[in-house]
Order: sequence, then structure tokens, then C-alpha cells
Amino acid sequence: MAIDLYKQGRIVRRSIVRKAKTTNVYHKLLIKLYKFLSRRTASKFNKTVLKRLSTSKLNRFPISLSRIVRNASDLNKIVVSTSTVTNDERLLEVPKMTVCAFKFTETARKRILAAGGKVLTFDQLALKAPTGTNCHLLRGPKEREAYRHFGKAPGQKGSHSAPYVRSEGRKFERASGLK
Repeated sequence: MAIDLYKQGRIVRRSIVRKAKTTNVYHKLLIKLYKFLSRRTASKFNKTVLKRLSTSKLNRFPISLSRIVRNASDLNKIVVSTSTVTNDERLLEVPKMTVCAFKFTETARKRILAAGGKVLTFDQLALKAPTGTNCHLLRGPKEREAYRHFGKAPGQKGSHSAPYVRSEGRKFERASGLK
């Protein structure tokens, strides 16, 4: 009969923050800063920000302005995202808000500033709210259309990734003889 190692507590599963493989100097400094803040403050916010900053770019899902406006419970709080904030042209009016993010697209930054809002970096956030008080942490949707195209190239053996095509239909990206 085998021993169940998990029940007896011999194997301990820990969630640890792995070292980021980024070459971006600013990103490395932010990780260093939030590692310090998570160690020296009793704030769960700093631990969460550190964990999300340490993930790969693929796992830092972009978030749009419309999603920020829809999901932020109180726009008087600082909205924090560890990923890229993108513009959404479908959103007609951007309210006045303070947003802290790792990266902004140019149009998203312009629209936030034009509405009278503020755009913060993470080092500015660390000075303004070191424990994350009055902050609202958001992240983008995990399921997105871009994942359909990841993986082996379309057409290769064992590939299930979708090609980037002009349009769907009978005349586009179809091999002759196949329906």
C-alpha cells in the first residue's frame, strides 16, 4: 500500500513568486521595489502587485478604458493595472479618473489626460499609496481572440492555431480540393 504524501504533510505546496526573465530595466526595478514593499508592509495589495508584475507578458492581459470604467466601483479611487491600458473607441466619454498602469497606449493616455484625469507610474503609486489604500486593482480578460493564433504555424502537422486571414469564407485561405 502506498503512502499518501500530500495528506501526511511531507510535500508542501507553496505559491512562490518566480524571478522575471525580463530585460527591461524599469520592470526589474519595479519588481525590486514591490518586493521590498511586500516584505516591509503587511499589505496584501503589494504582494498581489508583485505577483502580477513578475508574470510573463503573455499572462499580463491588456485592459481597455471601457472595461476600467465599467468595472471600477469608485472612480475617485486610483485604478491600478499591472498590464497595458488600451484605448476603446466605442467608449464615447472618458470620465475623470486616476489610472496607474505598467504601460499605456498613446491614445489611451491622451484620452485620460484630456478628461482631466491623471496617469501614474508604479513608482509614483508607491509614494502616493505605499500600502494600496484607496486603490482598485483590475486586470484584463484572460480569454481573448489572440489565443486562437498562438502555437504552431497554421498548416503544420499537429497545429490547431488559426491563420490571420482577410476574411472567412469559401474563397479565403483554403487549399484546392478541400471544402
